Amino acid sequence: MRNVSARSAQPPPGSEHPDAQLAGGGEPGRAGGVRGGSGSGSRASQVAVSSSRMTGPVRSRVAKLSLTPAEARANRRCPTWSALTPGSTTTASECSGRGGARELHSPGKVCGNVGGPPGVGPSVTTPTDAGRVAALVGLLFGLAGMGSAAVAVTLPAIAEDLDLSTGGASWIISLYALMLAVATAVYGRVADLAGIRLPLVVGVVLMTVSALAGAVAPSYEVLLVARLLQGAGAAAVPVLGMAIVSARYEGGVRATALGKVAGTAAAVSALGPLAGGALEDVGTWRVVVALPALGLLVVPVLWRAIPTEGTGARLDVLGAVLVAGAAAGLVLLVQSPAGGAGIAVTGAVLLALGVPAAAARVRRRPEGFLPHAVVREPVVVRSALAASAVPAAWFALLIAVPAVLAREGWTPLHVGLALVPSAVTGFLAPRLAGPLLVRWGPTRALVASGATAALALVLAASGAVVGSAVLLVGAVVLVTLAFGLGQPALMAAVSGAVPADVRGVALGIATLVFLVGGGVGSAVVGGIGELVGLDRALLLLALLPLAGSVALLAALRAERSRAVA
Repeated sequence: MRNVSARSAQPPPGSEHPDAQLAGGGEPGRAGGVRGGSGSGSRASQVAVSSSRMTGPVRSRVAKLSLTPAEARANRRCPTWSALTPGSTTTASECSGRGGARELHSPGKVCGNVGGPPGVGPSVTTPTDAGRVAALVGLLFGLAGMGSAAVAVTLPAIAEDLDLSTGGASWIISLYALMLAVATAVYGRVADLAGIRLPLVVGVVLMTVSALAGAVAPSYEVLLVARLLQGAGAAAVPVLGMAIVSARYEGGVRATALGKVAGTAAAVSALGPLAGGALEDVGTWRVVVALPALGLLVVPVLWRAIPTEGTGARLDVLGAVLVAGAAAGLVLLVQSPAGGAGIAVTGAVLLALGVPAAAARVRRRPEGFLPHAVVREPVVVRSALAASAVPAAWFALLIAVPAVLAREGWTPLHVGLALVPSAVTGFLAPRLAGPLLVRWGPTRALVASGATAALALVLAASGAVVGSAVLLVGAVVLVTLAFGLGQPALMAAVSGAVPADVRGVALGIATLVFLVGGGVGSAVVGGIGELVGLDRALLLLALLPLAGSVALLAALRAERSRAVA
């Protein structure tokens, strides 16, 4: 009997950027399987079993695996971005053994080993420590997220204490978001070189020390430096935390663990505004700034689970510096109205020099920090740019909503309590994203995410004009939903557009662009908002997700026309 192989789409652990494990391979298909990760379809990255290659006994065996409607629906809930969807299962390719046939799912079952040799592939009955490790990683992830969500509700109190305007206080979020974006991709590359443990420890220690330094900062300038370093440290947690789980487990165990990471992180992060408001109410804003330092306590408990070996891949330091400089120039230029002419000149110079220098670096070193195979792929570029408008809206509202409510006499505690509905949405959004992505596909999901973010900004602008807490809270709920749908949709779109050998790098670059949007959003509110007012700044920012959705719709129509032709 001819051997029927089922190849895994995943490269060996550690052989690609850890961000690849956030999304996996291909795009959900219509028939309950998955389409290949290659944009052209000529290099399928998912499992393919051809019935024409099966001999009689194998075909007979597979034919017996008829699925009930419920089982078919369960099998369709297995996209490769399941890592971001708590409760979902893995794809057939994730669960396939080295010599086994395609594996199918039934409700409540994480993974099976149908058609493969005994002992090949993960088993749901094998006891592991995946649940404990995933919970710890999710807790660390959530504590790092407190650096933005919890601090945001205390910005009015910080502004009052340090005699700052709303624009001045917004730098506390903008610089944090900027460093979070740029350093995320860098940590992934460093982990390729040195393993996960060293960069993770360095990042968490930097986050802890910087959080404590910010808590005791004697001046605004010292606080900004501390926040800049805190963002650089916190960036290690999301990418390397997911990499721990991805490197340690495989198949269904890995997918379930990644889902638990996402669920725990969402639950902890969603409590950020409430925790920030409560701590500021009983103490000061300085206690809230120090909150992420608790992440250091998680590392010793997680120590044995952190891989130490790297692949020896080199880091393109110059390429990383050029990209960081260009991103910093964009954020500084947008926020310069709140910082003066010096900030504007610095931002303009960094942007004017950084963009062409980075482009030249790509041409000179096509396998460097920005691989040529990634940046020339139109699906990656337009998906990342369109999706980046969603965190822009999210970070903008993190600043604008507390500022408007504080103007109406609300305390940070009251603001935190008012944002509890958005916390619930943040917890549920990953669970809703999976079915929507299966039904719509990544591009349509990105369109819906952008349109929802634009609606949220318009709603927030209206709430800022009339001082309506209902409109403002509703806007935060909508943008939280948009974020929960947009991030996994971006991962799925990028995964399906590039070959498997550059998928990890592509996901890292897409994540960088996605998070840079957060810095731009906070800069628009803090900088342009100083000139035209928060309401007009929010309306101006609403054009970004709207334009991104329109561009994606145009691309969809063009692809459909080419397919018909």
